Amino acid sequence: MKYVEDAPEAVLAAAKDMLRKGLVEGTAGNISARQQDGTIVITPSSVDYADMQLDDLVVIDIEGETLSSKDGRSPSSEKLLHLASYKAFDDIGSVIHSHPVHATMFAVTHQDIPACIDEFSIFVGGEVRCTEYAASGTTDVGEQAVKALEGRGAALIANHGMVAVGPHPAAALHITALVERSAHIVWGARALGSPLPLPDKVNEGFAAIYGYLRQNPL
Repeated sequence: MKYVEDAPEAVLAAAKDMLRKGLVEGTAGNISARQQDGTIVITPSSVDYADMQLDDLVVIDIEGETLSSKDGRSPSSEKLLHLASYKAFDDIGSVIHSHPVHATMFAVTHQDIPACIDEFSIFVGGEVRCTEYAASGTTDVGEQAVKALEGRGAALIANHGMVAVGPHPAAALHITALVERSAHIVWGARALGSPLPLPDKVNEGFAAIYGYLRQNPL
């Protein structure tokens, strides 16, 4: 089971960085990390990232029960998405759900983001798939995300945003930023013509590297 050392500090640092990078606004999106004992540190609901402190973070168990919370704060309303990912993938230590503009444009049109940028698949595993629609905060969102995340570092959540997974919050945030940049490039490229995907052989080779790095993170 992959876990994150100093998980609260890593989650808070990634949350602040996610806001600075413009991948969320206000209290949107959420970040979590798995601890050595199997519990999950997750950002709280309705607390602005700019003001968030370590003691604002909530600790839950793998079934979603709150174990530690300041002043009765609630864990993120999307905790079921995070828990479904941890239950499905033992090799991840962090989950990030965000609403970056260009990736969400693909999500609201239910389009995958193609792997047409060199080396993209090394970090993501291949095209970023879009899920079937499911209402926010439900178990269905988690179930759909797990399907789209199979063999991937990120997935689009239909009509909502994206989710990224990684060995620790900084890595999941790197994937989030990479997918958003790629979505922006593909969107712009479509104004010039039809973006051409990388050759299958190249993508397969890069995807194999992603698989290795996922099991053996740097």
